[in-house]
Amino acid sequence: MAFITDRFLLENDAAASLYKHYALPQPIFDYHCHLPVKDIAENRRFNDLFEIWLEGDHYKWRAMRANGESERFCTGDASPYEKFQTWARTVPYTLRNPLYHWTHLELDRYFGIPELLDESSAPRIWQQANEVLKSGSLDVDGILRRFNVHTICTTDDPADSLKYHEQIASSGLATRVLPTFRPDASLRVDSAPAFNTWLSKLAAATETTIDSFKVFLGALENRVDAFHALGCRISDHGLDISFAEPCTDTQAQSIFEAARSGQSASPEEHRKFASYVLFFLGQLYASHNWTMQLHLGALRNVNSRAKAIHGPDTGFDAMGGTSQIHALALFLDKLESAGSLPRTIIYNSNPIENYAFATIIGSFSAESIPGKVQFGSGWWFLDQKDGIEMQLNALSNVGLLSRFVGMVTDSRSFMSYPRHEYFRRVLCNLLGSEMELGLLPNDEAMIGRMVQDICFNNANRYFNLPTTTRS
Repeated sequence: MAFITDRFLLENDAAASLYKHYALPQPIFDYHCHLPVKDIAENRRFNDLFEIWLEGDHYKWRAMRANGESERFCTGDASPYEKFQTWARTVPYTLRNPLYHWTHLELDRYFGIPELLDESSAPRIWQQANEVLKSGSLDVDGILRRFNVHTICTTDDPADSLKYHEQIASSGLATRVLPTFRPDASLRVDSAPAFNTWLSKLAAATETTIDSFKVFLGALENRVDAFHALGCRISDHGLDISFAEPCTDTQAQSIFEAARSGQSASPEEHRKFASYVLFFLGQLYASHNWTMQLHLGALRNVNSRAKAIHGPDTGFDAMGGTSQIHALALFLDKLESAGSLPRTIIYNSNPIENYAFATIIGSFSAESIPGKVQFGSGWWFLDQKDGIEMQLNALSNVGLLSRFVGMVTDSRSFMSYPRHEYFRRVLCNLLGSEMELGLLPNDEAMIGRMVQDICFNNANRYFNLPTTTRS
C-alpha cells in the first residue's frame, strides 16, 4: 500500500472534503522563497535527480551528518549518484522528521513514484526519476505549470543587477515573478571588511561613489526605486534579534564612517546603527506601499569550524532563544508613531514566543487593511506539522486566523512546492477535526471559504502587487 494516499495527514471525512474541494484547487502564491532567479529566467533543465533535489539542500545535509555520513557526500567531491545513494541510505532514519514526509510527497508529486526511498530502492528511483527529467516535462516552466504557481517573490540583494528579473518580465511567463528587497548586508558594520566589500557592489549597482553616510542612504533609496520599477512590493530582513536602540543622525554617521575606514563596530554600535537603518528603511517601505517581512531569532552558524570550511547557509544553524518582544514592540511603535508603519509580516523561530508574537500583531491595526501586521507562517525549524499547528493555534486564539496570508516555501529548491500541499493538509485537518468535534460549525461552505482565503485569496489581496511586472 502506498504511503502517500489521498488521506495523507487528513484524519477524518470533514478534513478530506475541505482539502479536496477548497484547498487543493487553489493556486500557489509563494511570496517568500530563495529560488535562483537565473534558473527561472533561463528555464533551467535538470540533468538528474541530484541537481533538482539534493543540490544545495542543507536540510538533507543536516540529516546525513546526523546519521554519521561523510561530508564528502554532502558538500564534498562525491559523484551525484553517490550523494543520492547516501541520501537514500539516510531516509529510513528520518522517520518522524518532516524530511520523511517531504521526501515521499516530492517523489510522488514530481515523478509519480509511490515507492519508499531506501538503499535498496535507490537505483530504481534514480533511473525512473531521471527518465522523467530527460523528457523535459520538469524544466522550470513545466514545474511552475504543474503546481499552478501564480506568484513567486524571490530574495534579492540591493546590489543585485536585476537583469534576470528584467528578462522574466519580458518573457511572457505565466507565473508572476517579482524581486524581494533583502538588505541584510546594509546593517553589517560589525564586520567592516564584509561591509565595505558589499558597499563596493552597491556603488556599482547605483553608479555612484559611496563616500558618505548620506550617499549610502541615497543608494539604498535608489535601489528601492529600481526594485519597485520591476514590480517589487515586498522587503525581507533576516535578523538574529530585533533592533530598537536610540541612535541619532550624528551617531549613525560616525559609526558608518568608522566602518568605511576599516574599523568594525562594537556590539552596541552595531545595534544602534542597525536600528537607525531599519527605521529609515521601514519609512521608505511605507512610502512605497510595500510589505516588510522580519525573520527573527535564528542562531546562525553556531559551528564556527564548519562555517570556516563550508561557508554560511550550509546547515549549521539553530533556533535562537533570545527574547526580543520588547525591542520588536518598540520598533513597530516607532514606525507607527511616525505614521510610517508598512504592512508587516513577523516570523518567529522559537515557539516559546508564539503567543507573544501573535499578541503584538493585534496591537497594530489599520481600518482599511485587514490583518495589516501578520504573524508569519511556521518558519525554518517550525515548517513541519507540529510547528505549523502551534502557529495556527496561537494566531487563532488571540487573533484572526481567517485573515492569515498563508504558507511560503522559504526554499532554494524547485522541488519544494509540495510544502504548500503539506501546509494545506495540516490546516484542513485542524479545521475538519474541530468541525467533527463540534468546536466549529458543521458548515463546509463557510469553513471552506476560510480555507480558500488562507491558501490563496488573502495573500493575493494583501500584498498590493502589480498585475504585471511592468513598471
